[in-house]
Amino acid sequence: MRLFIASDIHGSAKWCRRMLEAFKNSKVEKLILLGDILYHGPRNDLPEEYAPKEVIALLNPLKDKILAIRGNCDTEVDQMVLDFPIMAEYAWIYDGKVRIFATHGHKFSPDTPPPLVKGDILLYGHTHIPENKDHSTFKAVNPGSVSIPKNGSAHSAVIYEDGCFTHIEI
Repeated sequence: MRLFIASDIHGSAKWCRRMLEAFKNSKVEKLILLGDILYHGPRNDLPEEYAPKEVIALLNPLKDKILAIRGNCDTEVDQMVLDFPIMAEYAWIYDGKVRIFATHGHKFSPDTPPPLVKGDILLYGHTHIPENKDHSTFKAVNPGSVSIPKNGSAHSAVIYEDGCFTHIEI
């Protein structure tokens, strides 16, 4: 199983286009979006080329390839304009022996994990800071942010394949 994983687009058309270019070039079939798709939120400055309507137009044609999780900035109004479900708080993804708990990160995080068993992976966004870290019973992976990276990190995403996560700049 190969997955392209991204988080925190926050309505930036420029960075959404760059993310989709990287997705296309990766030749991965599924795009996992870990929330905060259209709105920038009250704690963030406007991202470069803030244009939520353009982001909608870029993502809706890919509705069959997207699995999305609700972020803290995503609302029912956003769901009304997106052609793929975004309101799930989390999703379990199974890859053979590996269980991945995908969430945005504002409720479940490495500090407040969901019920996980040894070997599980917590896949989350929200912090805008890339991470790939082993904890006592689980691994935590954060792709960073598509549009508003923090702590000096790059605009980034993750490609998952056969149990391995590879961070990429977009």
